[in-house]
Amino acid sequence: MAAVATEFLRVDDLRVWYHTPRGPVKAVDGVSFGLLPEERLGLVGESGSGKSTIALALLRLIRPPGKIESGEVRLDGINLLRVPDEQMRRLRLAAIALVAQGAMNSLNPVVRVREQIIDAMRDHGERLSRQAENERVAMLLEQVGLRPEVADRFPHELSGGMKQRVCIAIAICLRPRVIIADEPTSALDVVVQRQVMDTLGRVQEQLGASVVLVGHDMGLMAQFATRLGVMYAGRLVELSPVREIFSDPLHPYTKLLIASLPSLEEKGNFRGIPGLPPSLLERPTGCAFHPRCPFAMPRCAVDDPQLQDIRPGRAVACHLFDPDPPRNGQ
Repeated sequence: MAAVATEFLRVDDLRVWYHTPRGPVKAVDGVSFGLLPEERLGLVGESGSGKSTIALALLRLIRPPGKIESGEVRLDGINLLRVPDEQMRRLRLAAIALVAQGAMNSLNPVVRVREQIIDAMRDHGERLSRQAENERVAMLLEQVGLRPEVADRFPHELSGGMKQRVCIAIAICLRPRVIIADEPTSALDVVVQRQVMDTLGRVQEQLGASVVLVGHDMGLMAQFATRLGVMYAGRLVELSPVREIFSDPLHPYTKLLIASLPSLEEKGNFRGIPGLPPSLLERPTGCAFHPRCPFAMPRCAVDDPQLQDIRPGRAVACHLFDPDPPRNGQ
């Protein structure tokens, strides 16, 4: 009998709210999932669904007016939401690292690439000779497909794809076990997107790390992720292996997301999802998706469906899959 892999990262009932004069914006409201060693987990959904907030919460980078209200984020048994600030600072990069969207905003425009990589290592206690530091920088740049002389350039001298690969080099400089990639290919053309994702996949395999990829591009997720979590209005509505989610989507929202993708096989009009995502200040009662759902039942406006396992490896939050539906047509 094959051994069951142990989750390296475990998120339970995570809630992140942004407090405003009108009330709390519940950006993440009770999200739970696990991440296996060397797994590629994608989190996908429309803008405002809570994907990037989850990414920042995993690294405890939520800033006011945002607040992590409750939940647990366990990395190799350590609850990241409970450790002291200094310990959490040292865990970033060393154990869990972020590749942020918008590489230009992540890099210091007046500091050469070499010094930015070295600063990251020194800040976490790496003490090497200058020659060893330069050799490490050259090795890291080579890992992400850049020539050593890139180390002597300023960020503005690099293309968008090169800047993003420098960000990946910084993220992997201390060999983290988990890499959080928050829309790492935004604002890049499709050819450069492919190069950046190939780079991310290659370094992940070299490190034996796990990746959480945040984005809204279902096509990109299909090419990179091994498992996919679909977010809507701050919650996970479906969690499944990526091949199965594309061949047999379960949640109505997932079906509509996939139906909106262009196809090479069929010509026709693009189909969007009707309506707009709800305000997280005034979340609809019951299922948040029911005002836009073509399969909505009366109970969908009242009862809030919970994410439940319906078959091995597949979970969905939808009343269509309730094991004991209510009687009398409710």
